[in-house]
Amino acid sequence: MQKGGRMLTSWRAALLALALASSGAVWAKPTLNVYTYDSFASKYGPGPKIKANFEKICGCVLNWVAVDSSAGILSRVQMDGASSNADVVLGLDLNLMGRARQTGLLAESGVDTSVVNLPAGWSDPVFVPFDHGYFAFIYDATKLANPPRSLQEVVDNPKLRVIYQDPRTSTPGLGLLLWMKAVYGDEAAQAWAKLAAHTVTVTKSWYEGYSLFLKGEADVVLSYTTSPAYHVVVEGKTQYRAAPASEGYYPQVEVAAMLKSAPNRALAQQFLRFLLEPGFQGEVATGNWMYPVVDQAQPLPAAFAELAKPTRVLMLPEQQVQANRRAWVAEWLEATTR
Repeated sequence: MQKGGRMLTSWRAALLALALASSGAVWAKPTLNVYTYDSFASKYGPGPKIKANFEKICGCVLNWVAVDSSAGILSRVQMDGASSNADVVLGLDLNLMGRARQTGLLAESGVDTSVVNLPAGWSDPVFVPFDHGYFAFIYDATKLANPPRSLQEVVDNPKLRVIYQDPRTSTPGLGLLLWMKAVYGDEAAQAWAKLAAHTVTVTKSWYEGYSLFLKGEADVVLSYTTSPAYHVVVEGKTQYRAAPASEGYYPQVEVAAMLKSAPNRALAQQFLRFLLEPGFQGEVATGNWMYPVVDQAQPLPAAFAELAKPTRVLMLPEQQVQANRRAWVAEWLEATTR
């Protein structure tokens, strides 16, 4: 009887182990690792809602791997090389695409981007755009009675306290570098030197710089024409404005790409297609405070209709940026640290 009892117990244990194993096989979900910048993945960004939306359709776990900046994403991927656990990088932009392409670590997306609606159009086999906007200097209308009307007025006014971001670590900072080059050309070094004389600080990240501005540390801060929409929609504040730029604004288009070494290639491609679907695009305007790249069925919040619109868009070719970026950064550094 005792022997039979032990046999019965062993039989039940075997069945239980089999059931647990089967359950594990059913419920274990693949993980999609996406490298992105920290503000995108944070609870204040669009990351949590996008994660929930994608997980409803993918049968997977979407894991955001947050890095401190867009430039940091590229550095992380380069450091990992072909052994990276990342499937997708999300948060590079037009000005980093050339560098990213040259790493040889990215694969063609296979995504049909014909639905993308951007002012300059879109055609690229590797990168899939997910939002866009324009760099601008933001000011508080209750504190600055006579805001600058152009980039030149930002540069030339010695009484204007300015904060912007480092072009080596920040995509807005790199955007300003190219904006300055597009406007000033061979005279950019002199313009940087003028600006340095009344620059409060150059911050590593957008968040750091914008936080200092909101604390009253500067009259203007480099951000986006869409930044005032956040203050209107979330805070009910209307005093934050984008300074006009009579020379033209410089654009930003944020993109994502799949790694050649992606552990979950099929999931990565599904996610890249998802970037252009309502579950992602619907979170862009009031999550990342940028413009969607696909026309939306629902209109954007009314605050977006009041935003500054570019009368002219300045953009340097990718090949020119890639060929000269290091030299232009060196020019900026020398001009601002004399």
